[in-house]
Amino acid sequence: MFDTILIANRGEIACRVMETARALGVRCVAVYSDADAGAKHVAMADVAVHIGGSAPADSYLRGDVIIQAARKAGAQAIHPGYGFLSENPDFVEAVEAAGLTFIGPSASAIRAMGLKDAAKALMVEAGVPVVPGYHGSDQDDGLLAAEAEKIGYPVLIKAVAGGGGKGMRLVETADQFAAALASARSEAQTAFGNSDVLVEKFVTQPRHIEVQVFGDGSRAVHLFERDCSLQRRHQKVIEEAPAPGMTEEMRSAMGAAAVRAAEAIGYSGAGTVEFIVDGAGGLKTDGFFFMEMNTRLQVEHPVTEAITGVDLVEWQLRVAAGEGLPTAQEDLKIEGHSFEARLYAEDVPAGFLPATGTLSHLRFPEDVRADSGVRAGDVISPFYDPMIAKLIMHGPNRDIALARLRQGLAGTEVGGTVTNLAFLGALAGHDGFGRGEVDTGLIGREIDALTRPPKAAPRHIAAAGMAALNLTDPAENAGFSLWHPLRHAVQLVWQEEILDLSVEVIDADHQRWDVGGEIVAAHRRDGRWQIAGQPAPNVSVAGAVITVFDGYGLAFRHVDSLDRASGAAGDGNLIEAPMPGLVKTIDATVGQSVTKGDRLAVLEAMKMEHALLAARDGVVAEVLAQAGDQVEAGAALIQLEPEEAS
Repeated sequence: MFDTILIANRGEIACRVMETARALGVRCVAVYSDADAGAKHVAMADVAVHIGGSAPADSYLRGDVIIQAARKAGAQAIHPGYGFLSENPDFVEAVEAAGLTFIGPSASAIRAMGLKDAAKALMVEAGVPVVPGYHGSDQDDGLLAAEAEKIGYPVLIKAVAGGGGKGMRLVETADQFAAALASARSEAQTAFGNSDVLVEKFVTQPRHIEVQVFGDGSRAVHLFERDCSLQRRHQKVIEEAPAPGMTEEMRSAMGAAAVRAAEAIGYSGAGTVEFIVDGAGGLKTDGFFFMEMNTRLQVEHPVTEAITGVDLVEWQLRVAAGEGLPTAQEDLKIEGHSFEARLYAEDVPAGFLPATGTLSHLRFPEDVRADSGVRAGDVISPFYDPMIAKLIMHGPNRDIALARLRQGLAGTEVGGTVTNLAFLGALAGHDGFGRGEVDTGLIGREIDALTRPPKAAPRHIAAAGMAALNLTDPAENAGFSLWHPLRHAVQLVWQEEILDLSVEVIDADHQRWDVGGEIVAAHRRDGRWQIAGQPAPNVSVAGAVITVFDGYGLAFRHVDSLDRASGAAGDGNLIEAPMPGLVKTIDATVGQSVTKGDRLAVLEAMKMEHALLAARDGVVAEVLAQAGDQVEAGAALIQLEPEEAS
């Protein structure tokens, strides 16, 4: 076993790798950017090395600097985590050239699976089923259109070097093909520097089922399947293992195909073979098709660990250190069922925009496995993925595991930023999902129901008012003013609605709230408040934002009497940054006439580009930022001339 390893990553996965490595007695070296100087993974490590600026290109993507840090710290091996350099074959070769061990597959294995078209040709040779389609090198528009006709509509155009849904277009009919092809190519060229595409048959009721594999360079085993069908814009939301409705015959067929795929490229370490599965009419052994192989540890690996009892990171370290496969295939068994939900800082009502903020409060129920790279007091940075945690629950069967997931989500408390917690709760409580009726289109079909805004009851509003006025622990004489109850008024904002409420503080243990004409009594007994006859929920205060921890977190804003209106905001005149980020482009010029919906600027944040559009027709009066500016949320970017009074 290694004495010292360097983890070339950050956040949740860096912390996850360190937990196992240190349990094995392995010394851990962390690397960090400017933004991560005080991060959790830095605090956990035995040694931490600064590697550059906050942007990934200036730090976590600097392979030469990372290798230099590993050698200087005395590390014998580098664990890449996932993302960043984890699937970069040039980095693997550089690590090995420096006399270090890369904890993962070989550069040749990564290259073999790096391009979708070449990987699928390789899988055909290995006897792994693939979706009917065209994966050739001839990229002539007419040829691609003809191949689409042969395959039969609907078809999916996909960038050969793609990922994350970029360069992907669904085409329903032949007359849509040319425009969709041009659009997919343009996006692929921008995202990957490669405009080549492949064309595949689109499965109308698709399920995304993947198989965890592990190899030692010659042999491989599979650790069963995970269902990752609950996706939004091709991004996984909740994963589970095993897959609902899976039969032993189907599991055996998919597992054998995944092992053939891994052994065909001499795979070493943890990897995932992803299949698209036709869910129409139940799972059938002739209804699954190779999609791609992820040559790294997956974000959702904990659900596999939960049902097998295997620590996949420990296996990674042991095999990279020269040991053989730890377990034979026949010794691997499934025990129970597991779910993982991805908790993000994102503004769901605003279209799932990534969010930032300082975590004023963070608490997970004790019976939940919460893999997290942040703590209360940490900042969700605009430079990286806004994941707060992965919540993993296990049970003896699917129903119990799902019930535990619902309880775990309901008991999770996050203050200081908006999150997708309520969305996850709605998804976990969805009747169809509860019955195991999953496919990749479920979220899209049910998006309105899954994103309904929460409702705040009078007791929630009173709890927020108590926090705003700091009345949760009033002094003994706080309720008296010339022998009369002391009266306070407070104003809160809830979902853009202004709420006026008032309170009579009768004594240190009794308050009487008026919430929109409804009287709500609050009293304290044995040190614990009750509001409207129910235990008062926990509350977190972060500046003017008050989060009441019920219903997955209800966020109110305290309106201070000294607050002033923000001028043009909200009238369509001012285009502001919706979050901290980098101004990628400014498309407007002073004096330009614009139409509602025109793109005026592009903001890059959380590894995504966000187009900022004109809210109305008008003329550009001022351009207040330029490309390359790093701006905060609410920063004024473009001002339109005021509308003339009618």
